[in-house]
Amino acid sequence: MNETYTVIIPARFSSERLPGKPLRDIAGKTLIQRTFESAGRCRADNIVVATDDEGIAQTVRRFGGQTCMTSTSHQSGTDRVAEAARILELDPAEIIVNVQGDEPDMPGELVDQVAGLLSADPAASVATACCALDNPQQYVDPSVVKVVSNAQGHAIYFSRAAIPHAREAGGHTLDRVPWQNVRRHIGIYAYRCEYLQALAQAPACKLETTEGLEQLRVLWMGDKIAVAEACRSPGPGIDTVVDLERAIRDFSGQ
Repeated sequence: MNETYTVIIPARFSSERLPGKPLRDIAGKTLIQRTFESAGRCRADNIVVATDDEGIAQTVRRFGGQTCMTSTSHQSGTDRVAEAARILELDPAEIIVNVQGDEPDMPGELVDQVAGLLSADPAASVATACCALDNPQQYVDPSVVKVVSNAQGHAIYFSRAAIPHAREAGGHTLDRVPWQNVRRHIGIYAYRCEYLQALAQAPACKLETTEGLEQLRVLWMGDKIAVAEACRSPGPGIDTVVDLERAIRDFSGQ
């Protein structure tokens, strides 16, 4: 892609399962630094951490990153990214990639891929990525979000349920749908700045609140989400103490 784009990483201090998550140590570096440095291997013109916590902001500034202070009242990372884009006075047509702050192994090439996907698809309002499941159990795991796309590469639906679902007689078994054909959604998003503002201002829809999936608001609004097969999948995100311990082991071996 020839046009410029900006990466914004939302990072809040409060977390029910892992308070102070962005500042947790992973083999000598904080989680937010690991995420910043990993995503920073992309070709973005600017990378900014949007946070509601001065401690996080100070940490980012110490390792040389740029921060943007945002409200403590945001209910989602999308809202925080939208506010940061307004504060930064980004051009309405600029592409913004939302990289979640708990992704210490986010490949820079995937960030570039998602930005380029949106740039190349004027019919899409949002771009994201998917990959194959790691094992058949993920097909029925509600913590693993599945996505189904159409022939044009646009999302039809996202769900925590087992989709697509095979309608046939017999017991419910994992092999009714070849699990290797099911796509797992990767939570990285690219938007044009103007659309991001409209999305953040739109009310949550019933599908979104039912599934607990914010991207369903885009589909409910009648807009398109371009979905690409990830050129490289990220490592697991950090949601729990178990995830943190695994990441410490993984990064300690580097």
